Amino acid sequence: MGTKLILATFAPALLVVLFTRVTYSRWIAMILTIALIAASSYKGYVGSWLIIIVDAASLTIGLWFANSYMKQHKDKNT
Repeated sequence: MGTKLILATFAPALLVVLFTRVTYSRWIAMILTIALIAASSYKGYVGSWLIIIVDAASLTIGLWFANSYMKQHKDKNT
């Protein structure tokens, strides 16, 4: 449970930021991350509601970081 909680805290946020940097689209990055979380949930790797809530919070924080990155990237190019 401890390892799953730590991964649920950091992995979705990092994935959103990584996918945003690769695709330059925060919405596609969010969809890819949600698809990965859904696949892991379908396979049974999510153990409890706490993990799901932490995943969602981390996804939200990652999207916030991705939005700030895209804003800085947009300001730098103009």
